[in-house]
Amino acid sequence: MKIKKRIVSRQEHLVSRDAISDNALKVLYRLKDAGYQAYLVGGGVRDLLLGEKPKDFDVATDAHPDEVKGLFRNCRLIGRRFRLAHILYGRDVIEVATFRGPHEGESTTRADQNKEGRITRDNVFGSLEEDALRRDFSINALYYNIRDDSIVDFTGGMDDLQHKMIRMIGDTQTRYREDPVRMLRAVRFAAKLNFQMEHQTNNLIFELGDLLEDIPVARLFDETLKMFQGGYGLRCFQLLREYRLFELLFPMTEASINLSQDDHSATLQLIEQALINTDARIATGKSVNPAFFLAVLLWHPMHEYKHRFIERGQHEMEALLSASREVIIRQQAHTSIPKRLSLMMREIWHMQPQLQHPTRKRALRTLANKRFRAGYDFLLLRNKVDEPELTPLCEWWTEIQTKKISEQEAMCESLTRPQKKSGKRKRRRRKKTVTHHADVSSANVGSSE
Repeated sequence: MKIKKRIVSRQEHLVSRDAISDNALKVLYRLKDAGYQAYLVGGGVRDLLLGEKPKDFDVATDAHPDEVKGLFRNCRLIGRRFRLAHILYGRDVIEVATFRGPHEGESTTRADQNKEGRITRDNVFGSLEEDALRRDFSINALYYNIRDDSIVDFTGGMDDLQHKMIRMIGDTQTRYREDPVRMLRAVRFAAKLNFQMEHQTNNLIFELGDLLEDIPVARLFDETLKMFQGGYGLRCFQLLREYRLFELLFPMTEASINLSQDDHSATLQLIEQALINTDARIATGKSVNPAFFLAVLLWHPMHEYKHRFIERGQHEMEALLSASREVIIRQQAHTSIPKRLSLMMREIWHMQPQLQHPTRKRALRTLANKRFRAGYDFLLLRNKVDEPELTPLCEWWTEIQTKKISEQEAMCESLTRPQKKSGKRKRRRRKKTVTHHADVSSANVGSSE
């Protein structure tokens, strides 16, 4: 790759020290004062140049990890594949990376690659210029120099920012093979920044997407969360499907979407509405629960398995439990799901029958369940997207949350109408189960207004 170093002076760019976090400045100043090179790099510089507020700040330096650790008592060294220093200021973490060098040539440090070209271990240190060439996209290879406030650009990143272009540094095929996750990152940046991909960066994703199957499922899960919980999840989802990457991450969900012969797949509508809601929450600074969205993604595949178990003779609730286990186990082969999240997903699913069929004795226990809010929100989502018959239930559960305990008890009592005396016990029991559902969908159900 032809290198043309460009220095952009302070007068020519928008980055101000006032926009950089105090903790990032502390790290930059201490490295500089100790005689090391110190640069802000990556997404933080990119976002500052675009006039946005970065979520985090990364630092690049010629100091080796052990030297960084010697300067900061609040430093923790992490990683095997890439040795990094994390400088901890409470919950704020400033990541410090030593300049990377090329794989070729003699080196006391090493980089390992497998037969497909994927880097499995990489602690080759180098110069600032070599580090820039090792980064993925040109817009992420811009360096803010704390010494003179200039921006250093080796790869044409400033021009690509101006033209809203995502371009891979170096030979695109080689770089994707080194780390196939770069394809997911390209999609994420395209969605986040509303940029276009350069021709090769774009087209080779279709050819090399299958390489993601060799990536550890835990790493794929982490990348998935970044895409769906960054505030631009809907666009990420659309691009993932466009590039045929979503089917590699969630094959059961993609198959469920494709069961429909038109664009009105219930699975697709549920996912898109959930992402619209998620993006809106993030935009207003509200928290989001990854287990909720994962439960949405796998809801219809789980139902398809449930029907299979019912056909094999299982009772409906037993089939639901079996299907929940089966779908989560199968998904783990593509993107791992931590146990704490898979348990929450199953609780959300298992709560749906309780919410759909409330009884006098069980309704208050359901209301007190620690996962009630997630289960209730899931019910509302289903109702809004594809199940209008759930409206009376949604209104009832909405109203009961606004009542005092005595009023809640009265609402629960009204779920079962008084039964006329009958000489046959079996008949009374049968009548009770029949009238239960009628009551929930009639005048006993309150309004949500």
